[in-house]
Amino acid sequence: MLKVGLTGGIGSGKSAVAARLAALGAVVVDSDQIAREVVAPGTEGLAEVVAAFSDRVLGPDGALDRAALGALVFGDEVARRRLEAITHPRVRARAAELVAAAPADAVVVNDVPLLVEVGLAPTYHLVVVVQTAVPTRLARLSRDRGMDPAEAERRIAAQADDARRAAVADVLLTNDGALADLHDAVDDLWRGRLLPYERNVRERHAVRAERPTLAVPDPTWPAQYARLAARIRHAVGDDLRVDHIGSTAVPGLAAPDVIDIQLTVASLAEADGPLADRLADAGFPRLPGEWRDAPRRPDGVHWAKRLHGGADPGRPVLLHLRVAGSAGWRYALLMRDHLRADPAQRAAYLQVKRDLVATAPDSAERGTLTDPWFDEEHLRAEAWATQTAWHP
Repeated sequence: MLKVGLTGGIGSGKSAVAARLAALGAVVVDSDQIAREVVAPGTEGLAEVVAAFSDRVLGPDGALDRAALGALVFGDEVARRRLEAITHPRVRARAAELVAAAPADAVVVNDVPLLVEVGLAPTYHLVVVVQTAVPTRLARLSRDRGMDPAEAERRIAAQADDARRAAVADVLLTNDGALADLHDAVDDLWRGRLLPYERNVRERHAVRAERPTLAVPDPTWPAQYARLAARIRHAVGDDLRVDHIGSTAVPGLAAPDVIDIQLTVASLAEADGPLADRLADAGFPRLPGEWRDAPRRPDGVHWAKRLHGGADPGRPVLLHLRVAGSAGWRYALLMRDHLRADPAQRAAYLQVKRDLVATAPDSAERGTLTDPWFDEEHLRAEAWATQTAWHP
């Protein structure tokens, strides 16, 4: 199934997005609702909250007085962490039960207000963030919840700010306009990305860029890589090295809009084992066929590797699994670092790429393997590595 994390600050309209996705067919797991269930009257969770904060947090009917509890914990870091230690494990366990019960072809949306704060972003195939200007959020909290302005400001300040949420967002939905506009954006996301993404994950299908056209340098490429790398590390473990390689790893360089990533493995046998399934489950299925990098002069042996792609139709990815210390592994890191360090060769590389795309757009990628400039660049990069004591 496809697992989507949905988050946004209080008053952002995240619940409206969740409701629309549910109407379209998503299985929505609402963490706020679960948080209420785990401290309902008669539960162990409520008993533990009362033991920690006294019966001052109970209403006349014996149910949790959420306003009284909120007054105690908001702005008090120690108290908040104490409450989270009681509720968060129970919320996670119940959410896992609901996800496990969803159909195998479901798009499961986890509505998690504190997704950023508790570091859950890498556990999802995709993270959707609803972002709304703070004045709009304050007005909504006052109008819809009757919240005192000072209390609303405190609640907003206690959560991650817009920059932290945007950093984990694969999709950023702006909700400063009409509800109909928000619904249109959610509908487009559902049809154009979530449904095909779910199918691709289930069928182990990787999305390939149709043609290697050069895109203008995108300053968000490093951040996009960081999100992808976090998912890969979550899938395979932190002990395997992950690197951003290729043209999008060189600042200011025009490149095909494909994020190239290198995953370092001990052997190709390791790449062929359970690791391949873990990557596929995380949204990085293996591309069929045998994959080799053309050797650079003077090496005459092709450099074997395994190649995975991305199942997300909104973000083409090539994930190269290469053996630690191998020639292909070293070359990918060396060329990236040399181009980062040498503006003249960076400009020359860009011109070669432009010429290849202009003369043979359908085979430009293959041209980078055979064009003699790349052999010459390899020799220059090796000389630079010796001069600078570079090491991978």
